[in-house]
Amino acid sequence: MKLTNALLGEHAVIYELFDYLRDTILKSDDIQDIYGATAVVERLLLSHAQIEENLLFPRLEPHLGQMGPLAVMRAEHRQIDELFEAARRETDIDALRSVIGNLLELAFGHFQKEEQVLFAMARQHLDEATLTDLGDEWAVSRNVTINR
Repeated sequence: MKLTNALLGEHAVIYELFDYLRDTILKSDDIQDIYGATAVVERLLLSHAQIEENLLFPRLEPHLGQMGPLAVMRAEHRQIDELFEAARRETDIDALRSVIGNLLELAFGHFQKEEQVLFAMARQHLDEATLTDLGDEWAVSRNVTINR
């Protein structure tokens, strides 16, 4: 499996979690429910970003450089981290809802850039064998067995 396909599959799952978190901040008046839903999204989203930064970005840097699209992706990863940190510190439920709303908007836009631009660049600059090897590394990191 190519890494880009694996990451797209993760996006599908994370989109569902975005919807769950959005529903939680709209419907729940229990701040602990909101913290719990946020923690689940945070764990998966940060793990997803680490895979991109450890596997995909280093392979794209020789082709794209450290600036440009990769700099934007890394900056957005940091902004997402900062919003999760702000959410953990927030004690006012309305302010927490606002922080999470901003986080979801940023993360959704980030995913759209990956799907429409970054993954296309990966397919353009990295050959099938490299993307498949990276997919194998993804599988190991996720404890997934891929039979070829």
